[in-house]
Amino acid sequence: MGKVTVVGSAAMDLTVHVHKRPAAGETVIGSRLYLSPGGKGANQAVAAARLGAETFFVGCIGKDGYGEMIRRNLLSQGVDVSWLEDTDACGSGTAHITLSEADGDNSIVVIQGANALVNPDLVRRAAARLKESDVVLIQNEIPADAIDSVLDCCRTCGVKTILNPAPAGGLAPETLLKATWVIPNEHELHAWFPEQNLEDVLKAYPGKVIVTLGEQGAVYWEKDAVVRIPSYKVEAIDTTGAGDTFVGALGAALSEGQPIKEALRFANAAAALSVQQLGAQGGMPVREEVEQLLKG
Repeated sequence: MGKVTVVGSAAMDLTVHVHKRPAAGETVIGSRLYLSPGGKGANQAVAAARLGAETFFVGCIGKDGYGEMIRRNLLSQGVDVSWLEDTDACGSGTAHITLSEADGDNSIVVIQGANALVNPDLVRRAAARLKESDVVLIQNEIPADAIDSVLDCCRTCGVKTILNPAPAGGLAPETLLKATWVIPNEHELHAWFPEQNLEDVLKAYPGKVIVTLGEQGAVYWEKDAVVRIPSYKVEAIDTTGAGDTFVGALGAALSEGQPIKEALRFANAAAALSVQQLGAQGGMPVREEVEQLLKG
């Protein structure tokens, strides 16, 4: 069992189901409101824990009802929350998700809340936990100085890191160089490198930048060529959290010492299973489900 530590965001997801997204100035009638724990950091921690990794979460929540629900949920999923701090300075983070039935996709507005208080001081308090990890996961829903602090700490002590630069924007290009692996989707990659095409970026950062392409799988550069790891064809019900499932699964696989190609196949399988259920965490699979899909 590998040890995965996630430093990142925790939130409550408020998902509205609609037939179609409203245009500017338009009001539409929704069919359902779904309340569930989320936040990219917490999602990735749950994914890793369900897939067998010994998982730890470093973050911040408000002293409110949402915060208590977030803490209880992480504990119920087997995530160690010893480094999850609470505050009365602001409320817990929230994500407001519109799920369109017409095109089977979603749009999301994130309110940082207490996630904005994940800072270098908190990272320093959790340094001992980071140093004992096999892989550390970070996302872009916490402040940039906290991300840099995590990457600096892990580089100093030789711990491998996965940086998921989502949502796009706000990070300096040199931050990329500090991470062992960087996992953007196409949109996030374009935001970071607006004047370069996909192949040129992969070639510039061989083995470091791994781009997720949804139904087209994931790609990276190795030995003078693009390597594509194909996805699994499934009928998607809700894509919310698929990217987080991928990153959490990748972290779990790499923490066990799986080679990168095998780890990416494992992550693709986990993500494919996740989109067949509602909610960011609701569809995240357990280890046996992923292994069964991999066996065909």
